[in-house]
Amino acid sequence: MPGIDECLLEAMRLPGARGASLVDWTSGLALGTVGESPGGDHEAAAAEAAEFARLAAEQRAFAPDDEPADAGAESAAGPAGTGPPVEDLIVSNRDSYHVLRFVGPSFDGSVVLHLWLARAEGNLALARIRLGEMARRLVLT
Repeated sequence: MPGIDECLLEAMRLPGARGASLVDWTSGLALGTVGESPGGDHEAAAAEAAEFARLAAEQRAFAPDDEPADAGAESAAGPAGTGPPVEDLIVSNRDSYHVLRFVGPSFDGSVVLHLWLARAEGNLALARIRLGEMARRLVLT
């Protein structure tokens, strides 16, 4: 099982990867970073990614159909600790993608992998698959 550093280095081996980080979306802190950072500041990018992740995870509109209707914002970690209702978020712009993959209940559902991917060289489908695999195997070390 890979730790944070190994996971981030694995993410950087994806075609087109420009930078990667592991972010606690409840506090906005980067638990680890590698490569370049959008805007040139890893901590600011982590805080902005956390805000985006928190916004999506706490919205009922993005929850799966089988989640109870009375699950409020206080249950953003999901029912019975299964993690947030969102798997991943993708933001695209002219030259890049930002993929935020929620890491499962082993981290209380409060951590996301953030991959910054160059659009010309990257493969978004492959990145989503690999980030999902990494999120399942990741251990906090």
